[in-house]
Amino acid sequence: MNRYLKFAILFLAVVFIGIAIYFFAVKSGSHSETEHQNEVYTCSMHPQIIKDKPGSCPICGMTLVKKITEDHLGDSHSIDHLLKPTDNFVVGNYQTETVKETAISSEVNLPGTVIYDPNSSVNISARISGRIEKMYVNYKYQRVAKGQKIFELYSPELLTEQQNFIYLITNDNQNTSIVNSAKQKLLLYGMTNTQINALASAKKTNPIITIYSPADGIIIGTEQMASTNTSSMSSASNNTETLNIKEGNYIKKGEGVFRLMNTDKVWGVFNVLEGYNGLVKINQPINFTSELDEKNTIYGKINFVETQLNPADRTNRIRVYLNNEKLKLPIGIRLQGVVQLKSTKGIWLHKQALVSLGETKVVFLKKENGFKATAVHTGIEMADFIQIADGVSVGDTIAQNGQYLIDSESFIKTE
Repeated sequence: MNRYLKFAILFLAVVFIGIAIYFFAVKSGSHSETEHQNEVYTCSMHPQIIKDKPGSCPICGMTLVKKITEDHLGDSHSIDHLLKPTDNFVVGNYQTETVKETAISSEVNLPGTVIYDPNSSVNISARISGRIEKMYVNYKYQRVAKGQKIFELYSPELLTEQQNFIYLITNDNQNTSIVNSAKQKLLLYGMTNTQINALASAKKTNPIITIYSPADGIIIGTEQMASTNTSSMSSASNNTETLNIKEGNYIKKGEGVFRLMNTDKVWGVFNVLEGYNGLVKINQPINFTSELDEKNTIYGKINFVETQLNPADRTNRIRVYLNNEKLKLPIGIRLQGVVQLKSTKGIWLHKQALVSLGETKVVFLKKENGFKATAVHTGIEMADFIQIADGVSVGDTIAQNGQYLIDSESFIKTE
């Protein structure tokens, strides 16, 4: 009896051990199978295609990508997978072009304006100290002619010199050298020969001297006088801005009173965008029109290229020296210049092949059965072409029109 009991116990033990091994194997196999099932692959364009190993989509031929199953998504509370962009590979049959190295020549439009030529300015300074009795010029940008009265000056120093001259011609007119010296001194003080002759005839002093304009031009301002604290008053228009010198102001000998600008010679100043400044040279022809007469083309040449770049708008300026006696271009008038550029060799693409994503520009590079969005670095633009500095190479095939590869549900992610 004991022998049968021992046999039965041994039999049950073997059975239980077998059952335990079976369930362990089933559980391990199920876990392995689950992990294997989690690694599935699908097509970005046709999500109904499900494969258990990498390969190509049977519909479009696109490379399958690994799909994250619900088991993995259930372990994370993140919603990043919902926001993940689509693949940056576009499948389709689009017109293409081959990247080539070529030379492009074109023209560049340069906005400009007319400004004063600072070399044509005339500073009218006081030759003698005194007080301004009368002003004949009261506003900035007032035009004056050569020989026109500008202001009258009362000078005690001039009065003394006039008295000395009258005394010499009255009591010692035979001493011509001294008389001529006194006369020369009056000329240096600003009196004219006519005024000196009138003084000699009347033998009557006049301490007020009239100052005349030495040239034609426009009054653009006065030197700031140390003796006055009055500030410049301006009206609604800059053309009626008053000068900072008034009747009654005292001026010193040698002090600048007026600054006169001659408008017979002016500058045409044009802005050149960064990147084009190396293509614009001195003595290069430039044609331009003014906003007063857009049909009349003025021909000139570039006389000076400024080397300093304006940090505000990333441009540098060129100058064209103009003889304004016949042109009669007003100061401040806007100009539109055109410069023919020489041929520039490099990789040039049509603008329509590029897609702008803010500061980044991309092209669609041909890859097997589709197109890959690729970032490129661009240079200057000429006509309908844009220079490519980096991103594609000679011989690459790209989509001819990048906009055709974009739809409302696409998301472009560049390399």
